[in-house]
Amino acid sequence: MPSPGLPRGPTGSIPVRCRASQRRSRTPVRELFREGRAPLPGHSGIGVRGPRFFLTQPLSPLLGRLVLVLLAASVALGEGARAGNRGRERYEFSEPHMGTVWSITCWSADREVAKAAAADAFRRVDQLERIFTDYDPESEILRLCRAEAGVPHRVSADLFDMLQLSLDAARRTHGAFDITVGPLVQVWRRARRQREYPEASRIEEARAVVGWTNIVLDARHRTALLRRPGMRLDVGGIAKGYAADAALRCLAAHGLRRALVAASGDLAIGDPPPGERGWRIRVGDPGGRTNVLGQVLLLRNAGVSTAGDTEQFVELGGRRYSHVVDPATGVGLTNRLQVTVVARNATLSDGTDTALCVLGVEEGMRVIEQDRRMAALMVIPEGDGYTVRRSRRWPAPAPEPLRR
Repeated sequence: MPSPGLPRGPTGSIPVRCRASQRRSRTPVRELFREGRAPLPGHSGIGVRGPRFFLTQPLSPLLGRLVLVLLAASVALGEGARAGNRGRERYEFSEPHMGTVWSITCWSADREVAKAAAADAFRRVDQLERIFTDYDPESEILRLCRAEAGVPHRVSADLFDMLQLSLDAARRTHGAFDITVGPLVQVWRRARRQREYPEASRIEEARAVVGWTNIVLDARHRTALLRRPGMRLDVGGIAKGYAADAALRCLAAHGLRRALVAASGDLAIGDPPPGERGWRIRVGDPGGRTNVLGQVLLLRNAGVSTAGDTEQFVELGGRRYSHVVDPATGVGLTNRLQVTVVARNATLSDGTDTALCVLGVEEGMRVIEQDRRMAALMVIPEGDGYTVRRSRRWPAPAPEPLRR
């Protein structure tokens, strides 16, 4: 029999008006974006200058998984937008959540409506953070990890949805995305703090309880069962994209569909600005110099996520280890691969970019080519520069190798 529910901690739920379930559309990725013809001027930092919004700030720790942002987003409004906005104005709001700065850009005919919608969206993000964080021992996900193993426990609709989507991502990536990797994440966090390679016994002990097939879900009763004692779930590789999608749905519930939610390395993109075919999104340089790739995409109703190790790594014994841990080996990645994914929504893109880093170039490309909802760009260090690989559904030709 399932347990009546997890014991409640001091963090209660926050009422919000936008709790629609995650959309699982099969829309092909080519319908989501068109390539821009010319690059936009580069800029560093988060802010507004004239008609443009810029995002190039590196990602801070998110729920224990440090996913480096390699993406610079630039939202530019042309003459057509200014001529056709029909009384709508552009509004921007920002708040700190999940260890980074979240920004909302939206169009509305009423400032108070925009303000209320943004506040509702940020409350939703805060609510999800309280459920998913692995920094608060009383979060729902950690209470599930402490609950009796081998017994089904009833969980909230949000946590159940997250677990379902995470298992879908694990199947899609052949286990390269695995939220049971939490014990290994803890081992490598300690290694980065102490700047020493983890003992082999610690890695093996952690690996013994890692494996996404050890999670059993029952949709009818909305329960989750963890097969092994000592399992620790870490949804940091997907939670930010999931929350960004939820925030975008909150804005839509207020009638604001022309909106973009930016959570550092993850973007949830709605309908385009007035008079525009899409939001102008620029892919940045893994070395930190924005706009070296010089590629602008026009995106609408899509998600964009980037993963890599440009800043989040540790050097041990002359070798560089990423914060991203391979669930199969228990060791931080050393391939220095940078991946940007464009998908039907930010949950899909966020749950895929890190997995492609784990899989590597060839296997990662095989996985991405099998899913019509996504496209990927990989930046691979090579000699003194970089080479770039794009999946077939990525619209732009490959640029010249980048120079450091």
